[in-house]
Amino acid sequence: MAEEQDGGRARAVDGSDGAIAAKRARLRELHVPGRPLVLPNIWDAASARTVAAAGFPAVATSSAAVAAVLGYEDGEATPAAEALAQVARVAAAVPVPVTADMERGYGLAPAEFAERIAAAGVSGVNLEDSDPRTGAMVEVDEQTRFLAAVRAAAGAGLVINARVDSFVHGTGTPEERLADAVARGRAYLEAGADCVYPILVSDTETIRELVTGVGGPVNILYRPGVPSIAELASLGVARVSFGGGLHAAAQEHLAALVSAIADGADPYGAPRG
Repeated sequence: MAEEQDGGRARAVDGSDGAIAAKRARLRELHVPGRPLVLPNIWDAASARTVAAAGFPAVATSSAAVAAVLGYEDGEATPAAEALAQVARVAAAVPVPVTADMERGYGLAPAEFAERIAAAGVSGVNLEDSDPRTGAMVEVDEQTRFLAAVRAAAGAGLVINARVDSFVHGTGTPEERLADAVARGRAYLEAGADCVYPILVSDTETIRELVTGVGGPVNILYRPGVPSIAELASLGVARVSFGGGLHAAAQEHLAALVSAIADGADPYGAPRG
């Protein structure tokens, strides 16, 4: 068992201590096909507290949003230590489980990755199957070995959401991309993932075929053009996330406020005397 010195005493960082184990178990329980876990993705402690205060049972980070607030581009440009420090702040700020978007592990070996995620107090992770720097998809066998290694290092508790990028970086016809996404999703579940995340899928029939074909919990990214959350539930989706969309919308709102100030207007919309 890995340990970390904290105030002169060692503490477990493999996720086996009671508090983390309970949160991880709770996060896994929330993935119910037909009654999806809804995750408005956040980027810092303040936004995490807002989501938790609204009654959501778990909090999820967005790698793109976290990168932006730390001054980096998405795609693992954020140093691993900074990304982990940010998700640790989030986890410490809220009483609910936190699942962190960790791209493809920021280049960390699975054992180190699992240890540092546990030390950060994280209950779940997103791990994608394309190289964040090049966009090229990783071969299925390589990705399944990676996921299996993370599972072995982290133990049974960590909730792994395996992103499937067939609709982003894959090739071929829509039917071929769907078949690839289903095959990858099934392989990732067999390798130890708890949920699969075919990102950028938007039409009802494709979502239906993914849920049926994968045969396990499916996460859908909510964005314009995607069926409503109620419709996604009827399709058997187990998790709905918002990615970097909320952060982008918050930035747009901030830009409008700043523009109003620059124009000499009241940014809060109060009547001027």
